[in-house]
Amino acid sequence: MSSDDVRIGAFRLDFGRRELSRDGTVVQLGSRAIDILCVLAAAKGGVVTKDEIMKRVWPGLVVDESNIQVHVSALRKALDEGKDGLRYLIAVPGRGYRFLAPARLPPNESEKEEAARQQNLPLPDRPSIVVLPFKNLSGDPEQEYFADGIVEDITTALSRMRWLFVIARNSSFAFKGRVVDAKQIGRELGVRYLLEGSVRKAMNRVRITGQLIDAATGGHLWADRFDGPLDDIFDLQDQVTASVVGAIAPKLQQAEIERVRHKPTESLDAYDYFLRGTASLYRWTREGNNEALSRFYKAIDLDPDFTTAHGMAAWCYVLRQLNGWTTDRPHELAEIIRLAERVTESGKDDAVALSFGGVALGRVIGDLEGGAALIDRALVLNPNLAAAWHASGWVRAFQRDTDVALEHVARAKRLSPLDPLMFSMHQVTAHAHYIAGRYAEAATWAEKAFREQPNLPTTIRLMAATKALSGRLEEAQKAIARGRAIDPSMRISNLKDRVGPFQPEDFARYAEALRMAGLPE
Repeated sequence: MSSDDVRIGAFRLDFGRRELSRDGTVVQLGSRAIDILCVLAAAKGGVVTKDEIMKRVWPGLVVDESNIQVHVSALRKALDEGKDGLRYLIAVPGRGYRFLAPARLPPNESEKEEAARQQNLPLPDRPSIVVLPFKNLSGDPEQEYFADGIVEDITTALSRMRWLFVIARNSSFAFKGRVVDAKQIGRELGVRYLLEGSVRKAMNRVRITGQLIDAATGGHLWADRFDGPLDDIFDLQDQVTASVVGAIAPKLQQAEIERVRHKPTESLDAYDYFLRGTASLYRWTREGNNEALSRFYKAIDLDPDFTTAHGMAAWCYVLRQLNGWTTDRPHELAEIIRLAERVTESGKDDAVALSFGGVALGRVIGDLEGGAALIDRALVLNPNLAAAWHASGWVRAFQRDTDVALEHVARAKRLSPLDPLMFSMHQVTAHAHYIAGRYAEAATWAEKAFREQPNLPTTIRLMAATKALSGRLEEAQKAIARGRAIDPSMRISNLKDRVGPFQPEDFARYAEALRMAGLPE
């Protein structure tokens, strides 16, 4: 045994090769676990703080302390700790770890330490998720890299969502090849949700499955599968990543909204108010909008740097304008500008805030270039965010860049096919076709938006205008009658304040179409 070797009971640690072996056979461990073992062994029984471990093992990176615990757990398992009362890695509460080779602890001390080691990690103050290694069901070891690549890409994409706490890949891969209960993983990593999946290759095609699990209950929240040819496997990998991230993001938010509904009002924090505000907004009523705005402002009061809440408050004002719910137009316009400026200043890394702030700036204030700049920044930050592609579609449609608008909103629909804002995505599609002069297509999509939200004045007006222009005047007149029953104040004279920044010729056609449908002056 060389001077670079350390004997650990029946094991040998070779510092030079960075290998742990037993009876000449190398023990398979991840590189981070070996790094931690080498750092602790080199200290020769001294305590190594968690900060020092993170600096040595993850230089230049910001990682959560739970990553250390996961790898220490993997090391303990590999070293057969607990067998015959032996323990090598000793936790020093509040400080870090020290390495003893070997140390035989009294049974009562061993039990205390084991109980401390298995103590649940506290859940973060926001939704938390781990993407577990996907199983390779192909029988082809070469597909292992593809499965690992998908997990890495999905983890990276989810990490771009600031409202989500994502466990690093190095920690999630400590569970590779292990059969562990979902609840146990949730406890060990301190996460509320798990994403797991598998890859199966058959002939020249590959099938990827994924499922989202609530770690607290073990219940399934979402599952889907993706099939594609192996001709361009990296393109398929990108498609799967975008589809999975786009699908589970709204599912996570829905699950969080349901969770916070059962939380006592006196224990709500900024994020809880944000979730309750989102749930109120998605009722799509004047009362729901007022309630949502109040809750978003409460979230901002509790956390002034919560830029997502600023963006969603701005979106509330957009909906108020479009549906005739505005009570003090000058004040609300000034407030949108203030909220958008706050997003611009403080939300440079918050794609959700930038998306909603950008569409508010463009649609209500009419600053289409400024709104597009915020949304473009959001797309750079998170190209898998459906809200950003949706917002981009709105702004591009009013800029008369209709082909790009249609392309971007189609991307949003593909990323989030069950999105609560689907009616608005259909509206973008209808607006783009209307501006391009394709009135029959516009009417088809406006009708889809109406079916999603039949009581919103904005969907009713759009359907009436496009049906009138496509020769379906009787249907257009019925739509206006319905709209006037819901909003008696709707008329041509206040139309300009409710429809967004149309170019003059586009607005003129729109107003004339509604006159044809029977909207009074």
